[in-house]
Amino acid sequence: MTKTTEAVLFDVDHTICEYHRSTRKLLSLAFDRADVTPFFAVEEYWALYGEYVGESDSIDGLREQCFLELADQNGETRERGRQVAEAYNHVRDHTNVRFLDGAAEALDQLNDQYRLAAVTNGPEDAQATKLDALGVDQFETVVFAGFETPAKPHPAPFEKALAAVDTTPDNAVFVGNSLEADIAGAHAAGLEAAWLRDGAVPVDGPTPEYVLEEPADLLARPWETAD
Repeated sequence: MTKTTEAVLFDVDHTICEYHRSTRKLLSLAFDRADVTPFFAVEEYWALYGEYVGESDSIDGLREQCFLELADQNGETRERGRQVAEAYNHVRDHTNVRFLDGAAEALDQLNDQYRLAAVTNGPEDAQATKLDALGVDQFETVVFAGFETPAKPHPAPFEKALAAVDTTPDNAVFVGNSLEADIAGAHAAGLEAAWLRDGAVPVDGPTPEYVLEEPADLLARPWETAD
């Protein structure tokens, strides 16, 4: 039976856009602003972030929970963790984002052929601000996983997006950059997945049906041309 693709679902961060200033740079600025000697690395924050998605109503609250936990783990006072979180809030600007090369054109062209939606791990206050700043209006719905539903890779946020665009997993494909959250989650929901690998080489884990080197590769619609 020939597959008919009706909808394309997208991750947001590092799939269609990124901050102008990296998390690593902002964390360094936050420690400087708080006048606190760095007591954790950005990799520790990234590792903990997923555990706290859904534990707060805002990105600032989520980040503070992470920083307090990291203070506990690294023998620092929770007050220092709170100070760094407050400083980070001052230097982070959710409007200071840019499209990845080729992403804006891909959204425009795919929107002419498919129904589009987004499934992103993050609170609405941060993620909607990014999309508004970029002028993204192609998504019929945005599911804020970890808040409206369990976080990716749970299948629930994918299922919610599919229902919103009135299609089934067999007739949709998901595009994302994380093997653990995006590709595994898409597969759990029964979707094919296109992985934006950004130079990464998978060692183990889920195997995506399609591999993209950059967002512009979406213009070839690989799910339509695959044997």
